[in-house]
Amino acid sequence: MFAARTPPHMITLVVLTGLSLVSLNMFAPSLAHMAAEFQVDYGLMSLSIAGYLAMTAVLQIIMGPLSDRFGRRPVLLIGMALFTVASVGCWLATDFWLFLAFRMVQGAVIAGSALSRAVVRDMLEPREAASMMGYISSAMAIAPMLGPMLGGALDGAFGWRADFAAFALFGIGVFALCWFDLGETNLTKSETFSKQFGTYPELLASRRFWGYSACSAFSIGSFYAFLAGAPLVAATVLHLSPETLGFSMGLITLGFFVGTFISARISARYALTTMMIAGRLVSCLGPLVGLVLFGFGVLNVYTLFGAVMVTGFGNGLTVPSAGVGALSVRPQLAGSASGLSGALTVGGGAIVSSATGAVVGGDWAAYILLAVMLASAFMGLLAALYVLRIDRREGVVTG
Repeated sequence: MFAARTPPHMITLVVLTGLSLVSLNMFAPSLAHMAAEFQVDYGLMSLSIAGYLAMTAVLQIIMGPLSDRFGRRPVLLIGMALFTVASVGCWLATDFWLFLAFRMVQGAVIAGSALSRAVVRDMLEPREAASMMGYISSAMAIAPMLGPMLGGALDGAFGWRADFAAFALFGIGVFALCWFDLGETNLTKSETFSKQFGTYPELLASRRFWGYSACSAFSIGSFYAFLAGAPLVAATVLHLSPETLGFSMGLITLGFFVGTFISARISARYALTTMMIAGRLVSCLGPLVGLVLFGFGVLNVYTLFGAVMVTGFGNGLTVPSAGVGALSVRPQLAGSASGLSGALTVGGGAIVSSATGAVVGGDWAAYILLAVMLASAFMGLLAALYVLRIDRREGVVTG
């Protein structure tokens, strides 16, 4: 078998990103069945998602530096191999704690999402990279929508273990795809870890890096807030059925998909900060208009989820450029920057999600939900404006 020696095609990076995201929630419809079979509480069973999310945050911080030192290709291949083996372990596990251990190892698949961004930055200059990231980010919208649908169908036909058998097959397929199509793109590997870590202060001290990362984290934070608060609002305020709620919750990812597609088409013509600020303004507009309509007594499924879809569209315009910006601050540390910014996004999302769950409730639940989303979107706008201010002070044209 001949190993790839040339940069990957875009479809390979899309598949890598999609698998790393679908592995989070594809089996979510099976959680109740799994809890019953393992004879554990549903709350404990939910650790297979919450704990996995925390594990991916930690792994991104580790995998980024490893890819800067040894290359993107070996870290990605090892990540896919670990994911495949762990999927088989989850499939065959008869004890909950053994299952949970294998589930945590499955988190190695996050290499697909984290390092795809670094691969793109290795290959292209910032504006072209933002354009390609727009297409790749579309997987961030499609995978979370299709994953639970596929997982529910597999559970209904064959039982919950079929989800993890499918994961194992996906892992084998993606490993083969990477082997044949993903050549090494990191052509400036660090000679030693000591030299690599010696350059870290440049990255960690960069105000521009933290600005880009904060913009991305607060942008995605509004999505996490929605996930945490929408089910309660739908049940207590709008009195929606689970089926209607499921369809309506897809609207934010639909908006994100459209936004990333447009971003892919136009990012090459505009500076990164221009795309970021435009996206943040759109994201703020959605919940702001929604709150105004609520104030006039127009509170229904259309005004709530319409506002949410606009926020998703704005996120689609922002996230590709913000992500590429974080990786462009120190191109020789693109892997480390990708891992750290990804971990910040996951960690920030977890905080926003927890905060939303704590404050949303009562007759004002819909107002509170949109207010939290607006606050997160506005913080992202401030971060984008902060980066623009730094660029203007230093005479830098981003992208």
